Amino acid sequence: MDSHAPLAYRLRPLTLDDFSGQEEIVGKDTPLRKAIEQDILSSVIFAGPPGTGKTTLAKIIAEATKANFTQLNAVTSGVKDIKEVCTQAIALKTSMKQRTVLFIDEIHRFNKSQQDALLPSVESGSIILIGATTENPYFSVNSALISRSQVYMLKPHTTDSLEAILRRALEVSEGYGGKVQMHQEAIKKVAAMSNGDARIALNLLELAVLIIGTKITREDAEKLLKQRSMRYDKKGEDHYDTISAFIKTLRGSDASAALLWMYKMLQSGEDPNFIFRRMAIFASEDIGNADPHALVLVTAAWDAFLKVGLPEGEYFLSQACAYLASAEKGDAVKVAMAQTKSAIESGTSLEVPMHLRNVTLKKI
Repeated sequence: MDSHAPLAYRLRPLTLDDFSGQEEIVGKDTPLRKAIEQDILSSVIFAGPPGTGKTTLAKIIAEATKANFTQLNAVTSGVKDIKEVCTQAIALKTSMKQRTVLFIDEIHRFNKSQQDALLPSVESGSIILIGATTENPYFSVNSALISRSQVYMLKPHTTDSLEAILRRALEVSEGYGGKVQMHQEAIKKVAAMSNGDARIALNLLELAVLIIGTKITREDAEKLLKQRSMRYDKKGEDHYDTISAFIKTLRGSDASAALLWMYKMLQSGEDPNFIFRRMAIFASEDIGNADPHALVLVTAAWDAFLKVGLPEGEYFLSQACAYLASAEKGDAVKVAMAQTKSAIESGTSLEVPMHLRNVTLKKI
């Protein structure tokens, strides 16, 4: 292996015994592990945050299977590429009785027609599909593909799992082969700051070696990691997870937690207007007339923010956030809306009664 390749690439496990984490999915005696070891895998979709092992599992399957292994990237491949792979897969199955395993990274980036092109070959068994996605597959992947595949949701690595990965990197020849000494507390610090992402952990270790050298103390690690930004994709799954956490903590009247999630979004570059929009909706949907002042305060804070901007505008965001969390909650408006819509949809006649019409008919 190229010694100049990134550490995360050099350390990618080739067997399940070297794979760390995701025990509930690929631990001893799990159905997926047995299927990989016995080379009887059916189509699967691996979903989860970056650095949780989706591509690594696909590579392990590539090493373990006797099937023809082919890989496409949804960013650079189109329907033509898919059809070529499917045609070759059918030919292999017909002439040599050999299966084809097709790994598609970032499968959520395929549009509907591209995903539909896979269906006939997946359904006939000519292709065993392995899809990897950082998005929720039930929203981003064709339901027909989902129904023909096993979906495995990979979780962020635990700190223990990341510590094991870092220690392996320090010890094995593909990594630093024992030539780098790193204090145990420094390993813990790097693992804790990696947000469950093994690739981030290994990149941080590699950066530490490049900047600090072959002896890394806890103080060195803390200094290096001080400015490390948190993972937050404004257009990805973490965006929706974080705003969900923000709304749920407002709903739970936990002002401290709500401020924490709000500042995660702010410091990651989220548009403050997006946060204000969500708070305005919350003020009406979850508080309503239980505290009518909530909506007034949010709109006033939003107006003040537009006049002042950042960084002082954080005061208006924080004031609105804290008020919403502490306000009395009430869903009477939401319930009334739902009941009204239900009544309309039930087919009830909405003929306006005579006494409510614009002009009352006079008796002759």
